[in-house]
Amino acid sequence: MKLTVSRDTFRLAEAFTISRGSRTEAKVLSVKITEGGVTGWGECVPYARYDETLDSVATEIGALPERFTRAELQELMEPGAARNAVDCALWDLEAKAAGKRAWELAGLAAPGPVITAYTLSLDTPERMMASAAKHAWRPLLKIKLGTEDDMARLEAVRAGAPKSRIIVDANEGWTAEVYTELAPHILRLGVEMVEQPLPSGADDMLAEIERPLPVCADESAHARDTLAGLKGKYDMVNVKLDKTGGLTEALAMRDEAERMGFSIFVGCMVGSSLAMAPAVLVAQGAQVVDLDAPLLLAEDRDVPLVYDDAGVHPSDAALWG
Repeated sequence: MKLTVSRDTFRLAEAFTISRGSRTEAKVLSVKITEGGVTGWGECVPYARYDETLDSVATEIGALPERFTRAELQELMEPGAARNAVDCALWDLEAKAAGKRAWELAGLAAPGPVITAYTLSLDTPERMMASAAKHAWRPLLKIKLGTEDDMARLEAVRAGAPKSRIIVDANEGWTAEVYTELAPHILRLGVEMVEQPLPSGADDMLAEIERPLPVCADESAHARDTLAGLKGKYDMVNVKLDKTGGLTEALAMRDEAERMGFSIFVGCMVGSSLAMAPAVLVAQGAQVVDLDAPLLLAEDRDVPLVYDDAGVHPSDAALWG
């Protein structure tokens, strides 16, 4: 088994802003695993919010033994970006070696396209209204918020896209008081769900205050071992492969979350089609899907995912799985 790690940068079509900052490019790590003349690929996006950098994640991957199985990988590495890239590369390798698709190896039904949200980054109300109007033809818009001045942004986006379904992501940017004040207006504007309104570790108030619309855990939800602590506070969990540490745990987390009564949201970091491809398998049947990162890029992989009116389609085998 030969494992190599490379760094890839993809330009964004325009600056992408959330409450924690802006970026103009997506910096990712690509993992290539070759064995028996077959090569598998995976991608991860190290995230500073979880104390990950390109260097730290590359070092984690470089510390792996010369040979290991996908099952052994779950014990060798903790959930996170490093394990995600390696796990997905192993799935791709196994599928190619077996001459089958990854969904077949996972015992899943043949996947189909899924409607994905399209994300509007945090900006002035005027610019967010213009962006909403530009994308008003899309069935589901996700608004990045997370400041004390978000009411004007909500009103502006709804005015720009009066018919679109809307979900909101505060990225831990609100206090309980701000959320309680905004909640009635969020409902009035037809928002269907709010994602991570309060900081992880400071979200116990969600069990005490009224939740007039579904609340989704993102930064508070990582792998299966975090699910028990979300009961009573959240109605939905965001399953992201860069948090779960790959497709293996993501599928298990999705199934366990459903058994516990949570609705399922499948999200992503800002990466390429290679990172989205395994997530499309997890997204089958999910209540909300947010796998729009390639739509935000000015450049992508050589065999990108297909996005059309039916949503994001499963990957071609030439890309992954």
